[in-house]
Amino acid sequence: MNTFNIKALVIAVSIAFSAGAMAQVMSKTEYKTSKDKISSEYKAGKSACSALSANAKDICVAEAKGKDKVALAELEASYKPSTKNTYELSVAKAEGDYGVSIQKCDDLAGNTKDICVKEAKAAQTSAKADAKAKMKTADANTMSNKTSAEAQNTANEKSAVARKDAKADKTDAEYTVAKEKCDTFAGGAKDKCLDQAKTSFGKS
Repeated sequence: MNTFNIKALVIAVSIAFSAGAMAQVMSKTEYKTSKDKISSEYKAGKSACSALSANAKDICVAEAKGKDKVALAELEASYKPSTKNTYELSVAKAEGDYGVSIQKCDDLAGNTKDICVKEAKAAQTSAKADAKAKMKTADANTMSNKTSAEAQNTANEKSAVARKDAKADKTDAEYTVAKEKCDTFAGGAKDKCLDQAKTSFGKS
């Protein structure tokens, strides 16, 4: 696992919000039918994992659970379109990817495994931070469209704060990964690595 996963999850968040905006409202009957179908697909997917063993089975189960959560979140976003449900969909995708990534890390050992786990967590944190920022920005913009110019300024301020918070969360997560990578060194080389990490991520 490497840092491209972080970018991939960020893209996934953007796609999720776009999809949410275009979601079609469905009937209660369609909703129930879709929910039953998702449940059946989850049971079938999980059952197929029984043919595997060891960590391969764990990965399979994690993938089945992840797909189930995402499918349910997509259904909710379609049935009741809202910025909150679109956010929940993004979170479901982030958690699903994280669950699978963590299981895959179990195939590794030592510092390589530690780095893998930290990168998985960083990717999850990054995706959630972006999703939260997008939700707050969308809510703020919706409110400003209904009220005055003063409200527009407030909305802009809230959006700026949301983006700043998201950046801080992602920076902290990436810094944690960088520190973990320094554990591959020892002595002066490790100290130099940690100093470079602090400088790169603005940590004192």
